[in-house]
Amino acid sequence: MVWNEDDSVLTRMVRRAGLSGVPPRVLLLVAVACVAVVVVAALRWWPATDAAGAGFSIDEEIAVDPAEPEGASNGGESTVTEEPGETAPVVVHVAGAVMRPGLVSLPGGSRCGDAVDAVGGLTGNAAASSVNLARVLVDGEQIYVPTLDEVASGTYPGGPAGGVASGVGGAPTGSAGPAGAPGALVDLNTATAQELEALPGIGPSTAAKIIADRESNGAFRSVEDIQRVSGIGPKKYESLKELIVVR
Repeated sequence: MVWNEDDSVLTRMVRRAGLSGVPPRVLLLVAVACVAVVVVAALRWWPATDAAGAGFSIDEEIAVDPAEPEGASNGGESTVTEEPGETAPVVVHVAGAVMRPGLVSLPGGSRCGDAVDAVGGLTGNAAASSVNLARVLVDGEQIYVPTLDEVASGTYPGGPAGGVASGVGGAPTGSAGPAGAPGALVDLNTATAQELEALPGIGPSTAAKIIADRESNGAFRSVEDIQRVSGIGPKKYESLKELIVVR
């Protein structure tokens, strides 16, 4: 079968394309195949419309911002981890056999060894074994590092006879006697600022508060009364009660 020259416009178009010798059935199959390709291409790449009416390609990947908290993309609540707040700094008085005795301010949670390092470290004749460098510092305390000679003679604050230097983490022992005597208990009503500062956890500021309190409010009637001084709570009192006396 060949194309009739009197046929329709389609026949004339086929003839002009030089396909007049091709059977119509073959041309029909080619046309159907072309239409199928167009339909598949339209379904494959034509922009789709989401529920909100915004167009997007079905192959388009949804980008997720790496900085976005996990769970935020699907409406979940993000979890934010808060860093714990820093502990308040502590001020301590480092004295004795250290390079540069004086006051130092350190972050809360620092240890006795940190305070010693902050003043340049120990001197050559320091009795390092008499001080607990691992002890956690308390604000307002004094750390006294004795020399080897002081340890031998017991003439350092807190010694001798089982006594320890401030900063060792223990408490000196001894019987009541004149204030300032080796191993003596400190009388809250008569002790000088220097004698009070020899107590563990008592620095110049706290010693001044103790003296000001007894001058303003009268003599202490019991060792427990020291807790009425600002800055001395139950915990600090426990470390002091075996070292003080009231007469």
